[in-house]
Amino acid sequence: MDPNKPPGLPGVTGMPWLQQLGKGRGFQPEVPAVGRGRGLQYSTEGLGIGRARGFTTPGDTPLVQFGRGATFPMSEPLTGFARGLPVPPANGGLGRAGVLGRARGMLLSAAADPWVGVARGAILPGLEPQHRQTPPCETMIQDPKEETPSLTEQVATKNVDVPTPGQGATLVSMFRGVGIDPFKTSWGRGAPPVGREAGDLGAQLKHQVAPVGVISSPGRRPEEVMGSSEPFHKAGTKGTPVTVGSNHIPICCKNEAVYQYHVTFSPNVESMAMRFGMMKDHRSTTGEVVAFDGSILYLPVKLKDVVSLKSVRRTDNQEVEITVQMTKILPPNSDLCLPFYNVVLRRVMKILGLKLVGRNHYDPDSAIILGKHRLQVWPGYATCIKRTDGGLYLSVDVTHKVLRNDSVLDVMKVLYEQSKVSFQDECTKELIGSIVITRYNNRTYRIDDIEWSKSPKDTFTMFDGSETSFVDYYSKNYGIEIKEMDQPLLIHRPKERSKPGGKQIITGQVLLVPELSFMTGIPEKMRKDFRAMKDLTMHINVSAEQHTHSIKQLLKNIAGNAETLTELNRWGLDISTNLLVTHGRILPQETICLQSSSYVTSSDVSWSREVGRDACISCIPMNIWAVFYPRRCADQVEELVSTFLKVAGPMGLRLERPNRVELRDDRTETYVKTIHSQLSREPNMQLVVCIMTGNRDDLYTAIKKLCCIKSPIPSQAINVRTVSQPQKLRSVAQKILLQINSKLGGELWTVNVPLKHLMVVGVDVHHDTSKKGRSVMGFVASVNSSLTRWYSRVTFQTPNEEIISGFKLCLSAALQKYYEVNHSLPEKIVVYRDGVSDGQLKMVELYEIPQLLTCFQNFPSYEPKLVFIVVQKRISTTLYSCSADRFGTPPPGTILDHSLTHSDWMDFYLMAHQIRQGCGLPTHYVCVYNTANLSPDHLQRLTYKMCHLYWNWPGTIRVPAPCKYAHKVAYLCGQYLHAEPAIQLSDKLYFL
Repeated sequence: MDPNKPPGLPGVTGMPWLQQLGKGRGFQPEVPAVGRGRGLQYSTEGLGIGRARGFTTPGDTPLVQFGRGATFPMSEPLTGFARGLPVPPANGGLGRAGVLGRARGMLLSAAADPWVGVARGAILPGLEPQHRQTPPCETMIQDPKEETPSLTEQVATKNVDVPTPGQGATLVSMFRGVGIDPFKTSWGRGAPPVGREAGDLGAQLKHQVAPVGVISSPGRRPEEVMGSSEPFHKAGTKGTPVTVGSNHIPICCKNEAVYQYHVTFSPNVESMAMRFGMMKDHRSTTGEVVAFDGSILYLPVKLKDVVSLKSVRRTDNQEVEITVQMTKILPPNSDLCLPFYNVVLRRVMKILGLKLVGRNHYDPDSAIILGKHRLQVWPGYATCIKRTDGGLYLSVDVTHKVLRNDSVLDVMKVLYEQSKVSFQDECTKELIGSIVITRYNNRTYRIDDIEWSKSPKDTFTMFDGSETSFVDYYSKNYGIEIKEMDQPLLIHRPKERSKPGGKQIITGQVLLVPELSFMTGIPEKMRKDFRAMKDLTMHINVSAEQHTHSIKQLLKNIAGNAETLTELNRWGLDISTNLLVTHGRILPQETICLQSSSYVTSSDVSWSREVGRDACISCIPMNIWAVFYPRRCADQVEELVSTFLKVAGPMGLRLERPNRVELRDDRTETYVKTIHSQLSREPNMQLVVCIMTGNRDDLYTAIKKLCCIKSPIPSQAINVRTVSQPQKLRSVAQKILLQINSKLGGELWTVNVPLKHLMVVGVDVHHDTSKKGRSVMGFVASVNSSLTRWYSRVTFQTPNEEIISGFKLCLSAALQKYYEVNHSLPEKIVVYRDGVSDGQLKMVELYEIPQLLTCFQNFPSYEPKLVFIVVQKRISTTLYSCSADRFGTPPPGTILDHSLTHSDWMDFYLMAHQIRQGCGLPTHYVCVYNTANLSPDHLQRLTYKMCHLYWNWPGTIRVPAPCKYAHKVAYLCGQYLHAEPAIQLSDKLYFL
C-alpha cells in the first residue's frame, strides 16, 4: 500500500492523506474525512464519518464538520467514529429544539427496541452481529503466554470480530427485561470489543479504512472509540521464564449477576439509621442478603423493574413510600461489588475469632511474648478482595502488631523519675503522636494532646444525657478498677469525616485513661539496640515458607468453618484453597562498567569486591581535607587515616594526609565553632570529616546545617564505634572512601543504557518533622549520557500548595544544567515518581503531568518525549519462587507483568534486590504516561538497570537509584536541615 494514500472510502479514490483527514480548523472542500474526535453520527440514508466535535445532520445534504466550526456539503453521508450517538432523523437538523447531550453510553434510535449502552459505547443500530458472543457476566482472561502485538500495532492494525449471541446464554431474558440487549452492549473494559469494525460496518470498512483509535493518555489502555477496549499489551518477553507464586488466592463468582437498585423515600427520610431500619422491615421482599448504603441497594437476586413498598416513620407515624428501581445489572466481578465483598470478608474474619485492630485482623490468643524486652507480638492478616487483569483475587498478607507491656502511665512514671522539673514538657515530647491501644476494646488511638487538668474522677456526659465519672464508667461497662486517681487524661481528636450517604460530620474529642492505654510500636531506645531488634525481627520477618504456611492455615480455617462458607455463599463467592501460581521471568543480568574494566553481575547481584580493587570511572583528588575528632578518639582516627591511605590506591583515589583537628571536648558548640573557624582559614577546603561518639542527633543536625546551608561543603559524619573493630576496618574504609568520592562529584560505576539523549528523574516526598503538615520534595535528575552525574534540588510546601509548582521549578533548573553539560537538551525524559498511591494515579495523570508539560515551553521549539512512572513500595503483594510445591525467595530480577496487574494501566512488579531476610517484596511500577513509545521490555529493562546505580551500595536496591537519591535528600532536609540546602552543592551527591 502506498503510504501517501489512505485506505479508501466508498466513492473516494486516489486522495492524498492530508486531503483525506482535516486538521485543525482548516478543511479541504468536497473531501470526506476520517473522524477522530467527539463527532456524533446522525442516522441518514447512508453512513458517515464525523471529525472533531461536528456531526452530520439528517437531510438531503449532509454536512461534515471539520475542526470546530466549518462545515461543507458532502455527496455521501459519513459515519461518526467517536463517543457520538446515532440519532433518529425525525427532528431533522440541529436547532435549539434538537440539541442532544453527548452521553457516553446512550444510543438513541428510531428502532422499535430501545437500546441502552452500558459503559462507553455500543454497536451501531441496524448491524447484525456475525459470531457467537460470550455472556457479559463471564470474565474473559487472556492467557499471558499468548503473543500480543505491540502497543502501536494494537491501535493501528487490530481487527475486531464481534461475537453473536448463543442460544444457551442464561441471562438473556433478564437483561432484555430491563431494555438491555446484552449482545448489543459494551460492558466496559473487560468484555469483547464492540463498535468500531463491528458487524456489517466492520466488514465494509475492514479492508478499506484504517481503524482510527483514541488514546486518552499515552500511558493508559488504548480504547476503542465506540466500544470497549482491547486488553493492554503490557507483557515483556526478555529474560528466563520462571514459575512464581503470590499471596493472592483466586475467587470464583457463582452468581450470574449482581443487581443494582436506586431507593427513594417519599417524603424524604433524612436519618440514615431510619432508612436502614425501614429497608430491614422489608427483608421478606429484598431477601436477607443485601448491601445498602442509604440510597443504592445491591442484591444477588432480581426483583421487578420497579417495586413500591410502604413503611411508617415511627417518630411521627407518617407513611413513607419506598420506591426500589433497578438501574444496572452488574457482572459479579464488577468494581462496584468489591466494597461489599470486603464487608463480607470482614464478617468472615470475625467469625474465625480474629480481632480487628485498625484495618487488619489479629489473633491475641497466639501472641508471642518477649518478656526480656517487655513486648508482645500479635500475628495477624491484612486481607482485601480486589480485581486485577487475572480476575477476582483475595489478597492476604501476614502482618504483626507490636504491643508494649508498658501502659502510658508506666512511661509517665519513668519520665517523672528522670526529670521532675520539666516533667510535663518531657511527657508532651515523648507521647504526642504516639499510637496507643486500649485492650478492653482493641481499638487504636493517636495521642494528640494531654489534659493535665482532668483525672479519672472527673465526669462526662453519656449519650442518654446522664453524668458519670471515668472510674464508674469503666467499672460498670468493663469491670475494670482504675487504681491511680490523680493521673491526667489523654486526648485523641478524630479526623473529621462524613458518614456514608449523609452530611453529618464526626467531631469532638476522645478522652483516654493512661493506665488503660498501652503503647504500640517499637520504642526508640530499642531501635538502636542491635540485639533487641534481632530478637524482634526473628518473629516479624518470616520466611517465604512460614508466610505461605500462615496463609494456607487461614484458607483451611475458612474452608473448614460452616458459618464462614454460608456467609460467602450468600454472595456466591468461592475462595480457592490454593495460592496463585503463574509464570514470570528473570531479567538478564547487567554489566557493571568501571573506568577500565567491566563484569557481569553474579547471581546475588553484588560487586563489593570488584569496586574495592578496580578504579572508579572518575575520582576527585583529595588534596585539602580535615578530620575533626574529640581527644579520646585519637587512636581510632590514626588507624582510620592510615587505612584510607592503604586502600585508596587500588580504587584510583589520590589522597593527601588530612588536617587533623583535635577537639577539647565533644560538645556540639565545640564542633561547630572549630569547623567554622577552620573553613574561614582555609577557603579551598574540599571535605569535612567528623568523628562522633554515640548516636548524637543534635550534633549531627548542627554539623549538617553548617556544612549544607551556612558554609556549603561536602561533609562526612562517622560514628567512632563503626571504625573501632580492626578486623572490619579495611572494608569500612573502602565504603567510606567510595561515599566520599561520590560526595565530591566523582563517578563510581554505571551500566550500559542504549537510550541516547536521555534524562532520568527521581522524585520523592518526605514530611518535615519541625512543622506539622509541611512536606519536602526531593528531586534528582541525571545530567549526562552515562547517568553518572546528578543534579539535586529540594522544595518545601504547605498542605495548601501543590507539589507540581516545585516540581516544574526543579525540572526547569535540571534541563538548564543538562544543557550546560551537554550543549543540548534531552530528547527523552523518564520520571520515576515515588509516594503516589493507587487512589492518586488519576490525579497525577489528569493534573500533574499536563502541568509538567508546560515547563517545556520555557525552551524554544522543545518537545521532548516524556515517560512518567509511579513507584509504589508499600504494597501487599508478595512473590515466591515455586519448586515442587515448595515456596522460597525469588531471585533478583524477577518480574511479573500479568495476572496481578491493573486492568487500567501499563504496570509490572519487579523484585530487583537480593532478599536476605523475610520473603520477596517486589516494587510496583505503573506507567502513567508514555509518549516515547517505550515497549514493556524497554520500561522493565531500564527500571532494572536504574536499580544498579545507587552508589551507597555495591548491589541492586529495591527502587531505581534516582528515587533513592531523591528520598535521601528529602529525608536529610525534612529530618535535620528544615531548610533548602545551598545551591552550590546541587551538582554533588552531598546527601549520601
